[in-house]
Amino acid sequence: MLSIYPACFFKDETGYSVVFPDLNWLATNGSTEAEALNMAVECLAGYLYTLKNTGEQAPVASAIGEVSLKSVAEELDADTDGAFISLVSVDVAEYAKEHFEKSVRKTLTIPAWLNTAALEKKINFSQTLQEALLAKIRG
Repeated sequence: MLSIYPACFFKDETGYSVVFPDLNWLATNGSTEAEALNMAVECLAGYLYTLKNTGEQAPVASAIGEVSLKSVAEELDADTDGAFISLVSVDVAEYAKEHFEKSVRKTLTIPAWLNTAALEKKINFSQTLQEALLAKIRG
């Protein structure tokens, strides 16, 4: 299912800043207009995917005509020169399959004795590696 939200694009010294006023001022940026749009899609997908996974309801999107670029710019103390509003759309389920849930194959080397011991205990190597990596990332 396609999700569509209006986003405000503001030109700044490093490229474009993008803000979704309907989504608690969710923001991202890009060095070019095209990169900012790609980042906006990624940002929107990640936000809506997280809401879904936590059981939260996504806010209703405003109609593009209901969003005031001037009001958003004033709230952010941003310049409206080169600014515009665009609809950003993403199929969250499809995006998640490709970017968030897609598994990648990794080849690793472990001592033979450790491999034998793990196989005897019927340890799932993929699950164990994922758990260990998550623990390491979370510190």
